[in-house]
Amino acid sequence: MILACSGGSNVGQLSNQAGVELTQEGFGKIFCLAGIGGKLQGFIQSAKDVPQMVVIDGCELGCAKATLEQAGVEPHGIDPRAVKAMAEVGIDISQHRSKDVSEVEQIGLDYVVTVCDRAHESCPFFPAKTKVMHVGFDDPPKLAAGSSSEEENLAHYRRVRDEIRVFVEKLPEAVMSDE
Repeated sequence: MILACSGGSNVGQLSNQAGVELTQEGFGKIFCLAGIGGKLQGFIQSAKDVPQMVVIDGCELGCAKATLEQAGVEPHGIDPRAVKAMAEVGIDISQHRSKDVSEVEQIGLDYVVTVCDRAHESCPFFPAKTKVMHVGFDDPPKLAAGSSSEEENLAHYRRVRDEIRVFVEKLPEAVMSDE
């Protein structure tokens, strides 16, 4: 489960985009933080029941954290299926953690790549020098939700992981042709 406070600020929009991209990369599935803040019991129970959670606050006020605390929900770590799928190709993400946007907001971005349609549609404003690219990938946790076995679940993660790898390998060429 990925919860991103998308607030009304550019930083909030960045946190939402990060949540969407993490979803596309197989780290989890983005859910509606407002549903928890609105005290909708189904949303709260889902958040309490999920084994792994990434929370991205969009501002220094810590709205997402406060919303979860008020609902009695504690954030968790990374989707174990994503960890397993990445480990199969020699990439250890087991120690990765969610980061507050404030940890990366000072980085000047030359390119932003959105990896799902929702991220592309809600892409926040970036300074003029930042180029935004879009490519859509399936959502492994969403696909896995309908699977009948753990092997079938992992097959979704592996396929999307491999599709992302092909995209990343071709990214320099795409960037160069865009300039």
